[in-house]
Amino acid sequence: MVTITPMNKAASPAFPKDCLKDTRALTSAEIETLKKNRNHSDVSDWSNVLVSAKAFDPNLLYGSAFSGFVVLGPLRAAKVKYHDLELECGIYNSKLRDVVTGSDDAIHNVAYLENYRLGNGVILFNVQEMSCTKHSKFGNGILKQGESEDVRVWIGVANENDGRKVLPFESMIPADAYLWSRKRGDKALLKRFVELTESGDSKKNDTYGTVGNESVIKNTTLLKDAKIGECAYIKGAFKLKNITVLSSAQEESQIGEGVEMVNGIMGYGCRVFYQAVAVRFVLGRNCQLKYGARLLNSILGDNSTVSCCELLNNLIFPFHEQHHNSSFLIATTVMGQSNIAAGATIGSNHNSRSPDGEIIAGRGFWPGLCSDFKHNSKFASFVLASKGSYQHELNISYPFSLIAAAGEDEPIQIMPAYWFMFNMFAIARNNYKFKKRDKRVVRVQHIETDPLASDTMQQILPALSRIIELSKKYLQDSGYESVLAAKSEAQKLQAAKDFLHQNPNADFVLHDELCQKKYGAVILKPVKAYKEYRKIVKYFAARSLMEYCSAHKIKRLSASAVQKITAIDLYTKWTNAGGQIIPSKKVDELCAKIKAKKINSWQAVHAFYDACQESYGDWKARYSIYLLEQLYSRKIQDFTKDIFKDIIADVTVVSNDMLSDSYYSRKKDYDDPFRQMTYGDEEEMTAVLGSLNDNSFLRDLKAQTALFNERLDSLF
Repeated sequence: MVTITPMNKAASPAFPKDCLKDTRALTSAEIETLKKNRNHSDVSDWSNVLVSAKAFDPNLLYGSAFSGFVVLGPLRAAKVKYHDLELECGIYNSKLRDVVTGSDDAIHNVAYLENYRLGNGVILFNVQEMSCTKHSKFGNGILKQGESEDVRVWIGVANENDGRKVLPFESMIPADAYLWSRKRGDKALLKRFVELTESGDSKKNDTYGTVGNESVIKNTTLLKDAKIGECAYIKGAFKLKNITVLSSAQEESQIGEGVEMVNGIMGYGCRVFYQAVAVRFVLGRNCQLKYGARLLNSILGDNSTVSCCELLNNLIFPFHEQHHNSSFLIATTVMGQSNIAAGATIGSNHNSRSPDGEIIAGRGFWPGLCSDFKHNSKFASFVLASKGSYQHELNISYPFSLIAAAGEDEPIQIMPAYWFMFNMFAIARNNYKFKKRDKRVVRVQHIETDPLASDTMQQILPALSRIIELSKKYLQDSGYESVLAAKSEAQKLQAAKDFLHQNPNADFVLHDELCQKKYGAVILKPVKAYKEYRKIVKYFAARSLMEYCSAHKIKRLSASAVQKITAIDLYTKWTNAGGQIIPSKKVDELCAKIKAKKINSWQAVHAFYDACQESYGDWKARYSIYLLEQLYSRKIQDFTKDIFKDIIADVTVVSNDMLSDSYYSRKKDYDDPFRQMTYGDEEEMTAVLGSLNDNSFLRDLKAQTALFNERLDSLF
């Protein structure tokens, strides 16, 4: 409802005390010059305007109106330029109310600017409305004095019914959101999370909008309750409301044409362009949102790119890729390094009468073209889902597997360890690829980019046990004598394990009823998967021990070195906390300290993450000893020379396979006639694809493999 009040003679307002240093009132001559240049003040004597005592040229203000208080920073005859836009410093054809400017700002054609403080060298050009209320939260989930809970901004991640909602805050990283969204049964902890979020805020209704040094805002319709960092570039945005745009000279953030962003936090170094929409959101560092993408009620981890598609009620860890207009993602927790293909429709296919279903996908989730899934479903790390419609709930517990839908009322097909059998190139390249794409200057969220890490190893162990268990049942049903003759369950399992070791070329399938509701799953190539899983665990263990020895300047894994490693605390359960792999017990320890008020800020929480990361290499080494002991069913002190030879042999195979498979995978792009047929000759193909010998990844991998194999021989 519009309110109309008569114009009265305005009195000089109270100036903010923190803005009065090096300022002075206008002289009568300056006031006359301002009036002559068609400027106007609501206060007849212009006492509501203070200017810099260092430098002020009244000729640099033209056709503008000033109301409330206005404090102008140093202003001299100069030009400020950003890309092709070059403007005179000063204030032209604009209306300012309760504004503090910085040095050498250029404010041109800003129809309404209220309650903002500008940094130095700021450009505002062709802005329709830019205002800030006294109770603004800038996208943070806090409350001001007198406000009720129903105005608090929550983000309903992972579940459409807000059962896992979290409060956004400026320094939030995916690890924070993950803990908050998962620890739902601990009411005391949830209350403390709210307290951490609100700590440090005065709750007073005294906020004002800010624009950092050297930021540029042009051709924009509406900015309301916005906090803009340094060196940000905003052009042609449609609506920016109740948001924080984090930006710095090292990590510049940009917002482009037609963008709408409401109630959220935009991280450092982000780029949001071309009619993208974000509502109730947190963007991590170095994210891209573009080409009409819709991000609603979601948190997007660092180094992620989303184009065209729709994402609703999601918690997404770093390095997420989703580029297609025909894909959407709803009510999921996706744990990073994921890629959603065109036509993948993941969401709102619920198994209850309420839209409360969820999907949890481990690292490396890759659903194929036009695939859809039913909630609830859960996927181990690095699951590749073949194109298809998955009509029933899934629980895929085999990491690095390929799954395929066989029919509506049929078991799905699962090939465990598929990546190790047929796509070792991706395993070798992933760590290299993601590290190269990590453009963050400041890295608050720690990210494990290696597919072979503690979290994936902990998934391989139960997958191995499951293959042994299912093989025992198969052999028992097939009348295999060793299993039938065994008296105890443990002996039967050992007989099945022996069979898997002694018959590496055995070809049969297993049935796992736990992987799909109603119809279960057919497990393909179980013997091959069993061998591949074991080799990969050995490779991870050897490499982790090698890294530990290198970090601690230990030449070989001697008895004393083993003793030193086994003295380290052993953690066998791991949590992927926003991309960082942390022992689950340390996560519990963190939560206990928060509840006990030993940790009282999110900054202190992040310091705890940092401390965990510093110890990660040592913990991996201790875990590696444990893994080897599990594989060989004995303590490492009891390992024989033959066992160490077996470890070296298997690890060398994996190392060499990574190199050879990587070369083969890339070389077939050059040798395949169906790839060659689109090129006129070899020179054209080389010009388009580049030379195989010029591939930097393959060159680095070759050198690394030779060095790794050399160190492996001396490690044990």
